[in-house]
Amino acid sequence: LAEKEAEADRRAEVARRTAETEIQKAQYVLEQERLRAEEIVREEIAKTQIEIAAEAEAERSRRVAKGEADAILYKYEAEAKGVQQVLDAKAEGYGRLIQSSGGDARAAATLLMVEKIESMVSAQVEAIRNLKIDKITVWDGGNGGAGDGSSSTSNFVSSLVRSLPPIHDVAKMAGVELPEYLGKVSDDSQIDVE
Repeated sequence: LAEKEAEADRRAEVARRTAETEIQKAQYVLEQERLRAEEIVREEIAKTQIEIAAEAEAERSRRVAKGEADAILYKYEAEAKGVQQVLDAKAEGYGRLIQSSGGDARAAATLLMVEKIESMVSAQVEAIRNLKIDKITVWDGGNGGAGDGSSSTSNFVSSLVRSLPPIHDVAKMAGVELPEYLGKVSDDSQIDVE
């Protein structure tokens, strides 16, 4: 009987240890599942955070780009509006100029060209401004002039001045004939040289 009891105790101990081992295995498996679940949750949270950050950055980029595009559009619209206002003002001014010229558009264009002659002459002067003339030598052939009492020097200066393009010639180069009230070029003008 004692042997049977000892055998029963031994079997009970083996069963108890086997049960404890199975319980520990089950606890280990449960702990692993819990850790895996926590890791999955952490990874899901991290993934969601990355997605949210990426969406926020994309939205920020879209808003910045839209803001920049709106600013560029606003700038060009303002420039276009300014140009349109200038053109409208010019058209209104040209209309009044034509009206003040008795409806003669050609006369109005001539008046506009008269205003531009100064800048045209300035452009011509600028073109020859840097020409360097160190010295001008006038040779007198000994005849003392042309027989009209003028000297060779005065004849030279007179022809030099006549060779420069008068304002009427400049206007003609621009395709404009100046009105008579601006004066005429006389061929018999004399230049006094002292």
